Amino acid sequence: MQSQNGRRAVVIGGVRTPFAKAFSELMRLDTIALGAAAVRGLLDRYPVPRRDIDALVWGGVILPATAPNVGREIVLEVGLDPAVEAMTVSRACASGLQAVTLAAAAIERGEADLVIAGGSESTSNIEVKLPQKLVHAAVPFVYGKPRASDLLSALGQLWPPADLLPRAPKVAERSTGQVMGEAAEEMARRNEISRAAQDQYAVRSHQRAAAAIAAGRFAREVVPITIPGDVGHVGDGAGATHLHTDTLVRAGTSVEKLARLRPAFARDGTVTAGNASPLTDGAAAVLLASEERAAALGLTALARVVSWSYVGVDPADQLLLGPALAMPRCLARAGRELADIDLVDLHEAFAAQVLSVLKMLASSAFARARLGRDRAAGEIDPARLNVHGGSLALGHPFAATGARMVTTMANELHLTGKRTALLGLCAAGGLGAAALLENAAA
Repeated sequence: MQSQNGRRAVVIGGVRTPFAKAFSELMRLDTIALGAAAVRGLLDRYPVPRRDIDALVWGGVILPATAPNVGREIVLEVGLDPAVEAMTVSRACASGLQAVTLAAAAIERGEADLVIAGGSESTSNIEVKLPQKLVHAAVPFVYGKPRASDLLSALGQLWPPADLLPRAPKVAERSTGQVMGEAAEEMARRNEISRAAQDQYAVRSHQRAAAAIAAGRFAREVVPITIPGDVGHVGDGAGATHLHTDTLVRAGTSVEKLARLRPAFARDGTVTAGNASPLTDGAAAVLLASEERAAALGLTALARVVSWSYVGVDPADQLLLGPALAMPRCLARAGRELADIDLVDLHEAFAAQVLSVLKMLASSAFARARLGRDRAAGEIDPARLNVHGGSLALGHPFAATGARMVTTMANELHLTGKRTALLGLCAAGGLGAAALLENAAA
């Protein structure tokens, strides 16, 4: 699809840092440092004139309180021209894809010709907030000249003391209180997804990711990252270390090994640490351009951004079903059917969520009830689904995953000559997202 003025956005390429489990190799790098590393890697891999970069759009979920516009901090951190405008967007786990499609939209409208988009997340550096009642009680002592009455008032507000203890953050819905793993358990139960099916799917994700690493499939996208101090892998002799590859992929896992894990969210549940994506640190960045600017700079475009869709569902009703709505709507906007698509990349928050979404896409009853169409969107051949694994194996830095998926699929289209790739993501708040990429050479 082309915009009304005929402009189209293309993906020139993307890179990402290695992904690592939270509180491990990348713990000493906050979300700004991770994002800056990804953007530096992108500019090293695709050395476009920095003066030609119009904007940076960045995704973030866990934002630092003192610098919430992470995108702007990255521009300044990597030494881009201060005139490069930047913003940070947050759509939970779809934030990275949101950044990419906002960049594509700006290019289509003629507002920009060369844009960096992506996302970063450091779950290792999530900020633990003080209880608000403690903050409110302390206000007179921080901002004013406290009186004796202020002291008495503060003491009254600080009772009982148990309410003053910081609470560990958790991935839970504000509207329902439901933890995301509990939502996955609900989907497994309602859609009759067995523990065995979830474990089998998780093993396949790890096997495919391990095969991709062994075959060098990620060599085009993963850039080494420098880690300060003594944490990491290969030392450089100056105190810093370097991480070169993803650390979460388990090539030797098996259904038998996963079957020994205990349920994580319900005593008789089916969701475990082995069939759920882990808390992860990492960043990904994508370079997008107008077709005209790409040609003028002599850049080879990998893929065109054809269409996208974002939807919302009731968080109390299968929180993570959004992709089953967003993906068909994204295809409809491009005049395509699921059967026409060569590759499908579906975010793997939980194996139960992926298998539930696949079941919904193949259901005519779901299509009639939720999509307003007479027939199902269709079944997806496992051979074209998540061909290099997904978040279960690679990890899920919340705001980086969408940009990671765009990068992997753009590379896959270019390397294989396949024509189209459909992306789907679920996100907190009952959100769903999808985007369609097309081989730029097609």
